[in-house]
Amino acid sequence: MQEPVGDSRLIEMPGHLIRRLHQISFALFLDQAKAFGVTPVQYAALVAIERHPGIDQTTLSNFIAFDRTTIGGVVGRLQRKKLITRVNGAHDRRTKALHITAAGGRLIRDIEPAVQATQRLILKPLNARQRGAFKEMLKHLVHLNNAHSRAPWRPKEAHEATSFRGRAKRGKIHNHES
Repeated sequence: MQEPVGDSRLIEMPGHLIRRLHQISFALFLDQAKAFGVTPVQYAALVAIERHPGIDQTTLSNFIAFDRTTIGGVVGRLQRKKLITRVNGAHDRRTKALHITAAGGRLIRDIEPAVQATQRLILKPLNARQRGAFKEMLKHLVHLNNAHSRAPWRPKEAHEATSFRGRAKRGKIHNHES
C-alpha cells in the first residue's frame, strides 16, 4: 500500500484515519446521490422521521446521534425542501411533531440505490471477510465509545420518547382523569 504524502505520524493515528474515511464516505455519498440534493445527515433524518412519524427534534437527534443544537438547521432545510412538515405536538404545543411528506417518501425510495452504491464503494477495496470484520469492529468501537460523543446515540431514550408510556413515565403526559 502506498503511503500518502505528509506527516507519517498521522497515518498511525486512528482518529486521523477515521476523519479521512468520513471525508471519503461523505464525498462518495454526495457523488452518488447528487441528483437528490441531500446530505447524509438529512437522509438519516428523513429515514428516522419516516419510520417514527410524529417524533420531535430531540427524539430525532437521539435516533440519528446528531447534536441537538444543530438538528434544527437540518430539520429546517428538510422543511424548506418540502420533504417534511412540522406541526404543533398533540400533548405539548411547545414541541413540533415531524412528519414525512409524499415528496420525502418518494425521495427515500428513489435515493436507495445511490445509498446502497455508496456503501458498496466505501467497502469495495476490502474482500468479503474483511468487510464483515471491519463493520463489526466499527460497531463495536462506536458502542464502546458512545458515551464520549457530544451527541451520543440514545436509542432507548429515543424509543421511550415516542411511546405514550415513555412520555408518561417522564411526566410529559398528564393524566387528567386522576
